[in-house]
Amino acid sequence: MKIAVTGKPFVGKTTIFRALTRAAEDHHAIDKPNIGTVKVPDRRIDYLSEVFQPKKTTYAELIFTDIAGFEKTATSLEKQPEVLNQLKTAEALSVVCKLFDQDANFSPVQDIEEWESELLLSDLQTIENRLERINKSSKGKKLRLHEEEKKLLLTCKDTIESGTPLRALKLTGTEKKLLSGFQMLSIKPVIVIYNIADNWLGKSESELPNISKLQAYPNMAVTSICGEVELEIAQLDESERIEFMKGMDIEEPGLNKFIQASYGLLGLISFFTVGKDEVKAWTVKKNTEALNAAGEIHSDIERGFIRAEIISYEDFKNCGSMSEGKKKGLVRLEGKKYVIQDGDIINFRFNV
Repeated sequence: MKIAVTGKPFVGKTTIFRALTRAAEDHHAIDKPNIGTVKVPDRRIDYLSEVFQPKKTTYAELIFTDIAGFEKTATSLEKQPEVLNQLKTAEALSVVCKLFDQDANFSPVQDIEEWESELLLSDLQTIENRLERINKSSKGKKLRLHEEEKKLLLTCKDTIESGTPLRALKLTGTEKKLLSGFQMLSIKPVIVIYNIADNWLGKSESELPNISKLQAYPNMAVTSICGEVELEIAQLDESERIEFMKGMDIEEPGLNKFIQASYGLLGLISFFTVGKDEVKAWTVKKNTEALNAAGEIHSDIERGFIRAEIISYEDFKNCGSMSEGKKKGLVRLEGKKYVIQDGDIINFRFNV
């Protein structure tokens, strides 16, 4: 999953990026974005690796991209098309807002609205360009697919012109597919990060100013991270990290909080494949069926799908082994339409 990290200048965006990715060097994403990959911590993978002792253990991954922020200057406006194109490749957008003290002028809502207006303008231009091409190509003939696309784009246009992001629309699977090629920006889920000062540490998220207003936005999640402290944590080894967090009264690293917010917002779950060669976490959307999950591993497995042999992580842990799980009848065979559950351990049977 690829997440773009953006925001206004001087909000600590790059500090947050470095803290999340444990990047050693500072980098200001002006000419091109900086990219960092992080493993998604998962105690279930840790346990399964202890049991199976595989040659390789593969965690799910997040790819963070540090994107230049928006600013109304001649230089930044010049670079704006390039920045918008960089955002288009991400599956989700993360906006950093500065909360270094209890400043009465702090207004994340205003920051988000200003930032979102740029996304809406970009999407509107994309829609108008496409509608113009459809109208030209459809002269003298009525193409069914073009009519369906035109109707959907006009709905999107009305939505944007009302000041509403496309992520507020309830789209069918077919409509999502029609729009997917346009890489609309305002349709992408958004995670807002409050970059807090250390005096905010330990406070409940509900105490953060204006958080209820942002949580009311469609398909938007809010979390808080103290960038400077998290950067210190990221640069410590494991034992030092635990002691440091205890001293600062921090229950879990900011990365974990961010991942939880991201997975919840995007509706993501993990299933596992296990064996002596590899223990691996796979990330899919909730309500993914077994056949599609098989395709995430390899198209041949999807094409030759026979059955999925499944045991839940909790059942496996209680049994301690796959053979014991089978004895207790906890390993079951499921068909193509089975809906994958978070924590399923799966062996796909297939024949090509």
